[in-house]
Amino acid sequence: MKFTVKQIATLLGGEVAGNDTLAITGLAKIEEGKPGDISFLSNLKYESYLYTTQASAVIVDRSFEPRKPVFSALIFVENSYSAFTRLLEEYHKQLSFARVGVEQPSYLGENCQIGEQHYRGAFSYIGRNCQLGNNVKVHPHAYVGNNVRIGDNTIIHAGARILDNCVIGQYCVIHPNAVIGSEGFGFAPQPDGTYKTIPQLGNVILEDFVNVGSGTTIDCATLGSTIIRTGAKLDNLIQIGHNVEIGKHTVIAGQTGISGSTKIGDNCVIAGQVGFAGHLTIANGTKVGAQSGVGKSIDEEGTAINSSPAFGLKESMRSLAIFRRLPSLEQRLSNLEKKNESEKKS
Repeated sequence: MKFTVKQIATLLGGEVAGNDTLAITGLAKIEEGKPGDISFLSNLKYESYLYTTQASAVIVDRSFEPRKPVFSALIFVENSYSAFTRLLEEYHKQLSFARVGVEQPSYLGENCQIGEQHYRGAFSYIGRNCQLGNNVKVHPHAYVGNNVRIGDNTIIHAGARILDNCVIGQYCVIHPNAVIGSEGFGFAPQPDGTYKTIPQLGNVILEDFVNVGSGTTIDCATLGSTIIRTGAKLDNLIQIGHNVEIGKHTVIAGQTGISGSTKIGDNCVIAGQVGFAGHLTIANGTKVGAQSGVGKSIDEEGTAINSSPAFGLKESMRSLAIFRRLPSLEQRLSNLEKKNESEKKS
């Protein structure tokens, strides 16, 4: 990345105080900034670094008034934290989409359609009858099966696997070693105690702006589709079972497991290591605390739950407080029993 301070200010809708012709080639924390870097000041406890930083430019709130001379150019914006986040996004976009072309060896199956500005890394594999949009990046050792559709500006990172018939939307990011469309966990118990495999014939659909973390597995549906809705964000090491649906803009932290056919609503927040039983319905806006076990459906929107098995957040916190006091409560009870026995004898 190489821009002038003025160009960055224009991008962010900000105003410059200082030299707006300085070249910016990197981003840094304010205490580590050096010439050519741009940083930001949002939390005033870091204000002292503003007067010593070597960064060429610093983004600050419009309401901020320096108390000492500042040697960096200042870019005044409405919200410095949000502005710097936008700058990070732009920088990341340039890095992520810089690669164009085809590295060898790589494989492209017959009857495929691939848009402009695409990238296929070495040892990547794309099967038959696939459709890849404009600016799609398939990194080295990534695998795309047959009949897969991938929308514009989507990134498939190294080692990721997109299996047959899956549909990936626009602006999605599939991180290394994620698996999309693996066979669902379906086995029918038999009278003799064995299990018979139930064929999994469906697919996975990721709508637009979905992020899938490293090592996360999303199983294909038995029939129909496992669906991850627009804007959902999945952390690393998540297991999503067959025919699950994840709502729009729901975020799920690592090591969560969601059993088959469970439907999770929009704008939910799921912390790490949560376990969902199968065939549940979780209402929009539900918040689930870490390591909770969810064994029944949640019908009321905006509910917060915790514990295993999970129940109301307030009730669970009260229960935890009592649990911590059990040794002292036991001692008090024992003392009362001894006192009662002593009074009876007297």
